[in-house]
Amino acid sequence: MEKKRIRSFHDLDVYQNSYEAMLIVFREILPELPVEEKYDLIDQLRRSSKAIPRLIAEGHSKRHQKRGFQKYIDDAMAESNETIVSLCQAKDLYGNNIDVEVCKKLIDIYDKISRQLYNLEKAWNKFHEKGNS
Repeated sequence: MEKKRIRSFHDLDVYQNSYEAMLIVFREILPELPVEEKYDLIDQLRRSSKAIPRLIAEGHSKRHQKRGFQKYIDDAMAESNETIVSLCQAKDLYGNNIDVEVCKKLIDIYDKISRQLYNLEKAWNKFHEKGNS
């Protein structure tokens, strides 16, 4: 397997996956949730799904700082897990309003994103341990 060169955060698969998933959340889930959830579930899902690609991008800019990078990746993983919980709540509470299959697909995507973030952090730690900065 050929390693691809990472020149910017745009080159990270986890960034691309989280950005695409966020677009699906905004286009297919949020508009279908009831208005009474505007200041709770909708707001939370909006913020957590948008935060993940932002944190990855910001973390990438701090990649020269081991702890700085780790903090942003840890925060992105926390937001991804929070998004999973919000999607589960949307599916279980409002399955009549939203496309449950799209919601299940998104839950799987965000689970993959969380694992990708964990693996990215592990790989970055190994990279730094070898003295590459």
